Amino acid sequence: MNLDQALLIFIAESRELLEDMESSLLALEQTQDKTELINSIFRAAHTIKGSSGLFSLDHVVAFTHVVENVLDKVRAGTLPIGDELVATLLLCCDHISSLIDGVQGGQTKGDATTTEAGAPLLAALQTALGTLGITGAALVPEREVDATQRIVDKRVGSDHWHISLQFGPEVLRMGMDPLSFIRYLTTLGRIVDILTLPDKLPAAADMDPEVCYLAYELELESQADKSAIERAFEFVRDDCRVRILPPNSRVEEYIRLIKESPEVTERVGELMVRCGALTRQELDNALNTQADTIPQRQLGSILLEQQSVPAEVVDAALQKQKQVKEVQAQESRSVRVDADKLDQLINLVGELIIAGASVNMIAHRARVIELQEATSKLSMLVEEVRDSALQLRMVKIGATFGRFQRVVHDVSRDLGKDIALIIEGEDTELDKTVVEKIGDPLMHLVRNSMDHGIESAELRIARGKPAQGTLMLNAFHDSGAIVITVQDDGGGLKKERILAKAIERGLAEAGHHLSDSDIYALVFEPGFSTAEQITNLSGRGVGLDVVKRNITALRGTVGIASEEGVGTIVTVRLPLTLAIIDGFLVEVGKRVFAIPLDMIEECVAYTAEPDHDYTNLRGQVLPFIRLRELFGIKGNKPVKGENIVVLKYAGQKAGLVVDTLLGEFQTVIKPLGQMFNQVTCISGSTILGSGDVALILDVPALVRRCISAQSKSASSAQSNSNSNNNSSSAYLQLEGKAA
Repeated sequence: MNLDQALLIFIAESRELLEDMESSLLALEQTQDKTELINSIFRAAHTIKGSSGLFSLDHVVAFTHVVENVLDKVRAGTLPIGDELVATLLLCCDHISSLIDGVQGGQTKGDATTTEAGAPLLAALQTALGTLGITGAALVPEREVDATQRIVDKRVGSDHWHISLQFGPEVLRMGMDPLSFIRYLTTLGRIVDILTLPDKLPAAADMDPEVCYLAYELELESQADKSAIERAFEFVRDDCRVRILPPNSRVEEYIRLIKESPEVTERVGELMVRCGALTRQELDNALNTQADTIPQRQLGSILLEQQSVPAEVVDAALQKQKQVKEVQAQESRSVRVDADKLDQLINLVGELIIAGASVNMIAHRARVIELQEATSKLSMLVEEVRDSALQLRMVKIGATFGRFQRVVHDVSRDLGKDIALIIEGEDTELDKTVVEKIGDPLMHLVRNSMDHGIESAELRIARGKPAQGTLMLNAFHDSGAIVITVQDDGGGLKKERILAKAIERGLAEAGHHLSDSDIYALVFEPGFSTAEQITNLSGRGVGLDVVKRNITALRGTVGIASEEGVGTIVTVRLPLTLAIIDGFLVEVGKRVFAIPLDMIEECVAYTAEPDHDYTNLRGQVLPFIRLRELFGIKGNKPVKGENIVVLKYAGQKAGLVVDTLLGEFQTVIKPLGQMFNQVTCISGSTILGSGDVALILDVPALVRRCISAQSKSASSAQSNSNSNNNSSSAYLQLEGKAA
């Protein structure tokens, strides 16, 4: 792995850690026991700082170091964490994120702009610690007294930390720079003396340039605690041998360390003498004494022997270590894959499906049994490959929902409102591409609900509501689509005001009857707004045309249901994937159309009275559309009779009259060109095995068209009973029977 690849991984992991840090900060106020969350926040900040040090990103290290020190105080219980500190730490997350963005853009050093942006945050952190006037670099936690220092001895060593570091042979192959660890230690204190031990170097002819042979012995003057120094080697702990002796350790500890390195005993001993850890006489005595073979002990055994830690503490630590290793083993099974590679895989699978359909068609024409069996097996395998490939792109929507915790937290503070966010269905999965593109529309809907939907605490109390408003995000699967709802318990939409504004703008005619859904749909018209005042947030209706346009571009739909004084629900329906679906082919004349299979309820033979646009489906009225008339397809109706494909969408049913049912087909969705963006009832195209193009029907648009025609027919029949035609009269009679 080269440095550029390692840096890209660092950037991606830092962003994930910042997201975890932000979500944990937002969850603090809803959690009784905050210990685990605080530890999680601290670990995230520390990991980012440590990783930044490996790449010499000193400006990131310097700022994150201060954040880490504040969190260390919180973790130790010496600094209480309240709303103000949470808000400051959230802003610190934003600043670190901007620093990471700068690194991605090639800015590996700090400048005046980043320093100026971070200065107010450093000042706020200093205020929280009660250490105004102290620079960020000096904000280090007081060193904890090491356990070995509690053991009384007649004489102790030097005032410096002694660190013995032997790198593993695979460190260079892992993309690590041994010098970066030394450089990072300088952020914790001053290196008093250092000894490089290349004694284990093989002959030049036997050297492997990718193997690390380096080892260091060094003395560090620092006020940091032992855990902070140990964390400096967190990324190579499993591949290196690290021994850390605290200041003023017992002489026996230094001698034991010397005996553990027999090949460099004299050089290590000289270093300890120079730094005052040992006297010359103590070193000579140690060298003249035959070194006992020191058995390899576990850390717990050493601590018990020194009586530094109780046995139950050691047992708990060993159990925790076992749990950490199990988690790491589970994480090691995950592999990061570039999104472009996934897209390429999906495209290749799509081409494989098209080629497989062509082979199937040739096999059926050849009428060779063995060939048909082979192609059938091939089709099954291709289908499994397709499902597996699509599953790779499926991600949980919880990550998208989780981002709104911060939005609700910040916006509610700006508005002076108390708003709680409830998230449900966060485990619902959908295509990665859909998740990426739905974030902005949802952001606008959430901010709208908070600004103009949910009332102030005073007004809510006056209306008999709880002072705290509630905003709910939910996601679930329904009929081959994912449904996302944004629901608030605010004041709801005012139908009369919306209708009056629509009439004023010429979007509706006075006296013309509109259903509630039709009235609410008017807020999606460009520039439509009923807001009484302009705020820094969008008013309900302002910009919603962009929301609808973005959702429509994803082959989705959006609708509103509202009750004045109770609240509003915005429902967004989206396809699970934008690439490959199971389809069902139908034929009208010589034209072939594809219908998403999961939106088909059933297929029945055509039965209806002449000139009627509905049929009786087991006692229920089923409106339908004739594809032949909809698209102006020429030709005669089939002699054997037509068929009705029963569609289902959003809890509603409608029929589609076609000539022939051709059966299931794996459909690779090919988007229509910009020239055909305004075409209705068509959502895309696909390529058949014969090489011909089949259009994919837009089921939501067809169902809405049927329901709308049905409503207009019923309304016309009721408003003009004297001029009812036979079709409307029969329809009402049939509707009465169904009821």
